[in-house]
Amino acid sequence: MDREEALQIVKQRISGPRFDHTVRVLKTALDLAVQYGADEKKTEIAAIFHDYAKLQPISELKKVILEKKLDSRLLDYHSELWHGPVAASIVQEEMGVHDKDVINAIRYHTTGRAGMSLLEKIIYLADYIEPGRQFPGLDEVRALAKTDLDLALTKAIGNTMKFLIDQSAQIFPDTLEAYNDMVK
Repeated sequence: MDREEALQIVKQRISGPRFDHTVRVLKTALDLAVQYGADEKKTEIAAIFHDYAKLQPISELKKVILEKKLDSRLLDYHSELWHGPVAASIVQEEMGVHDKDVINAIRYHTTGRAGMSLLEKIIYLADYIEPGRQFPGLDEVRALAKTDLDLALTKAIGNTMKFLIDQSAQIFPDTLEAYNDMVK
C-alpha cells in the first residue's frame, strides 16, 4: 500500500488533532530515516499506523489485549500504553502488514524496549519530538536528534521516566529495560 492509501485508511479511523499528529510524526520520522539511513517505505507505514488504535475505547483495547494474548503485563499499567500493541495487532491482521520491524515499531512506540531496531528508535523518537508537541526538555531532545539518534532516544526515555516518577506513576518494565540498554 502506498502512503496516500495508508493515510486515507487511518483518516477514517482517527481524525482531527490526532490525525494531524500522525502526519507530523510521518514527516519527522521520514526526516530521521533519511538522516540515519532507515528504510523510508517501512518508516512511512510504521509512522502512519503508529496511533491507529489510539482513539479506541479502553474497554476495546483491553478486550484485544486479552483476546489476542498480547503482553498481559500491560493491563497492570496505564492504559496510555495499550494502543501501540493493539495497533500492531490490528495492522497485522486487517492491513496485512507482516514486516516484523514495522510491526515492532508500532508495538513499542509507547514503551520502548531493550534492543530496539533503527526503525523502532525512529518511530519512538518521531512520536516524542514531532513539532506539535511542547513540554519541558523537548528542545534538548530535538537538538540531540539532529546529531545522535541514540543519545536523543536515551534522553527522551529518561525524560519520560522522570515525568512518571514525579507523578508517582509506575514505569513499564520494557521502558526501564530500554533505558538501561541505551545507557550501557
